[in-house]
Amino acid sequence: MRDRFCDDGVVYWPRALRNESLQLAQEAYQWSLDHPGPGAGNIPSNSSGIFYQDLANPDAFSFYKTLIKHPDIIAIIRKLFASEHAWFMYEQVFRKQGGDTRRTPWHQDTPYLPVRGNDLAVLWISFDSLDKDRSLEFIRKSHRGTLYDGSAFDPNDDTRGLYNNSAYPLLPDIESRRGDFDITTFPVEPGDVIVFHPSTLHGGGSTRQNETRRTLSLRFFGGDAVVASRPGAKRTGENSHPLNQISVEPDGSPFRHEGFPQIY
Repeated sequence: MRDRFCDDGVVYWPRALRNESLQLAQEAYQWSLDHPGPGAGNIPSNSSGIFYQDLANPDAFSFYKTLIKHPDIIAIIRKLFASEHAWFMYEQVFRKQGGDTRRTPWHQDTPYLPVRGNDLAVLWISFDSLDKDRSLEFIRKSHRGTLYDGSAFDPNDDTRGLYNNSAYPLLPDIESRRGDFDITTFPVEPGDVIVFHPSTLHGGGSTRQNETRRTLSLRFFGGDAVVASRPGAKRTGENSHPLNQISVEPDGSPFRHEGFPQIY
């Protein structure tokens, strides 16, 4: 599993969550829906459905602590990380419902995050059965390639950049050139987990009429994680999350903050 994760940047882990940990994950997801944080809102779309997300709620740490330290979660991270220690970075919830929703544009997560390293992992958990057409897609080995500008999630242009400067090249139009890329995906059932490096290009997961897709992402980092300066990073007083606090630290400094819970 570790070799595949390092090589491909993504692994599929069927039945990784047993009944107890899956129930904890569902409870955490519902807590996030019931307690929106500073990052909550609908992603712009030209379709009839609603694409809701919330992420990095500083109040979530206390509620998520049982889930992130559950043996099922720790077993996944221990298997994939080379580091002796690991920490929880933040949570992200998605809900697509109410009609057709757009596919999630192709993007990498790291351009949005002030961190880089090998031992970084996103645990993507679906609470609904998904076939390959509705699941998340990944480009194998892209985590070891170019770091592109983040997608602005413009409903009219998936490749429009987040920063639009020379620091990062714009995303290629992957969807119109799918044959040029090594794309993989996995059908999932509740209890399965897809784990990917946040620099892996990923996207997809549209829904159709009368369908709902509920997913939870948990992000972790290991001992080799360091601060990565991003354009325009600044500490703001509105958000007390450790991500906000650490974003202005010098590039290359250890990615450490007392607010990140250590899981082992």
